[in-house]
Amino acid sequence: MTTTAATTTVEDLPADVLACALRRLDGRSLAAASCATAGLRALAADPATWRALCLARWPSLSLLDATRPDLLSSSSPSSISPQRLFADAFPFPCCAPPNTAAAPLAGAAELPLPTELVSAVDLYHAGTPLLSRAVETATSSSWFLTSPFRVDAVVDSSKAPAPTVALPGGAAAELELSWVLLDPLAGRAVNVSSRRPVAVDRHWYTGDTLVRYAVVLGGCKFEATVTCSEEAAPGSVVVREVSLAVEDADGAAVGGEGALRLVAAAMAGTRKGGEGTEEEVAKRRYEEFVRSKRGRKESKARKEVLVDLCCSAVSAVAVLSFIAVVVLR
Repeated sequence: MTTTAATTTVEDLPADVLACALRRLDGRSLAAASCATAGLRALAADPATWRALCLARWPSLSLLDATRPDLLSSSSPSSISPQRLFADAFPFPCCAPPNTAAAPLAGAAELPLPTELVSAVDLYHAGTPLLSRAVETATSSSWFLTSPFRVDAVVDSSKAPAPTVALPGGAAAELELSWVLLDPLAGRAVNVSSRRPVAVDRHWYTGDTLVRYAVVLGGCKFEATVTCSEEAAPGSVVVREVSLAVEDADGAAVGGEGALRLVAAAMAGTRKGGEGTEEEVAKRRYEEFVRSKRGRKESKARKEVLVDLCCSAVSAVAVLSFIAVVVLR
């Protein structure tokens, strides 16, 4: 007589116990668990679980509850589902390979432009949120479309004091930034920050520390800059400003319409990774972009020197010819 032992799986646990366990996972682990079985997929698809996870990952989204209570839902036409938001904003947008960095993103010209952008900006140090800002930008006006693209998450010191952060010396390079752009009507999002700094500079006049975060998309650079100034107290810095701008390969500011086309293509494009090596890839692409821009400027300067020499030579020949004609008359 043979007996078979009963097999117990994780799905034999009560549904409320499994749901509680899933709510304690991070986004990547939750997505992996949902691929295990149909039962776990159904539990992992709970919108409340993904909403709580998104709010914990990006605290700036909670600042929009007063003006946009339905932003993270699937019931409103001007909203984005929390699961879709995490899938869009956690990974990095895919960039063109280095030999095609100057080419525009595929389909950028055919995609509809966002009529509104919501920026969710979060600054961290050692995983702890230091500053959160939410900025709503109307993008349909002719003024926005024709002006250089720039979004400011300005710290208004008249309403509240600028946040002061106690950091050890040189720790500005350890600040992490997330800048998520959301298109509520399309229900899509993209994170245009490299998470970790790609460069740390000093302002030539004020001496403020400029911490730069950048991703290169379609041959253009999306660069977010955090401006910090040192306080009298040793080891303390004040975050003055956080801004986002776009530059093309020649270093010129990209207009609102061009930037929106890049954003729309990045939102509709593929994603890759989410942390670790992708942050190093973003920094490497930034350095390649800077070297390419420097090379283009040097080439343009050499051409201008040659043109100036040619113009000077033609002018000298004209003057000498005029003098010769006058003398020989």
